Amino acid sequence: MLHLDWSLGHYERTADQLMPVARVVVERAAPAAGERAVDVGCGTGNAALLAADRGARVTGVDPAARLLDVAREEAAARGLDADFALGEAAALPLADGEADVVLSVFGVIFAPDPQAAAAELDRVTAPGGRIVLSAWIPGGGMSDAIRVSREAVARVLELPPGPPPFAWHDREELAGLFGPHGFEVSLEEATIAFTATSARAHLEAESEDHPMAVAGRAVLEQHGENEAVFERMVEVLEAANEDPEGFRVTSRYVVATARRS
Repeated sequence: MLHLDWSLGHYERTADQLMPVARVVVERAAPAAGERAVDVGCGTGNAALLAADRGARVTGVDPAARLLDVAREEAAARGLDADFALGEAAALPLADGEADVVLSVFGVIFAPDPQAAAAELDRVTAPGGRIVLSAWIPGGGMSDAIRVSREAVARVLELPPGPPPFAWHDREELAGLFGPHGFEVSLEEATIAFTATSARAHLEAESEDHPMAVAGRAVLEQHGENEAVFERMVEVLEAANEDPEGFRVTSRYVVATARRS
């Protein structure tokens, strides 16, 4: 697995796109005033700041220092009580049982070792606490386009086939992951639409802003493959487009809640 530097590009734009999901996750988690909330893979602080706005005492954790700086600036500008610290899902800078609520908006799903991440989330979650995370459901135009790029990068780098990714969207898999730690898991599905003036415009913006796209583009450009892969991705998204007057592709995701049983 390639290490991804999430400070690449301009993730702030992606964070803006994903704000509706952060709202759903925080609503389901319902952090109360005075509760301690932790946002794992907080990025620019979407969920962390929403929780802080509800009166929770918040710590956002992310491996990208630049994104933490963005989150700190936003918290200060809004007068919110939130701290931000370097860390990752399998190594959180928190004491045992420190969190009443653990949030993760498309964050923990990138953990290289899901079992280690689950054990760490268990460690920091207080008795009676809950974990609420979002995860993409595979399939659909966005997923298909991203797979085109990912497979092309693996091919040009001659990477050996890796194990299939953990199915963070699957209730049974999540129950197997969190159940041994004493959690009961429930799941709900939701959707989010990505829009732009055209499929090409969407991909052009992504290639400049999204850390995964920026990293992939650099590899493909080195091997003279970027233009061809880009055009194939445009074709995939145009075929999936739901708006004949512009561009809209709807992606499905789950919100999973794990509560101490």
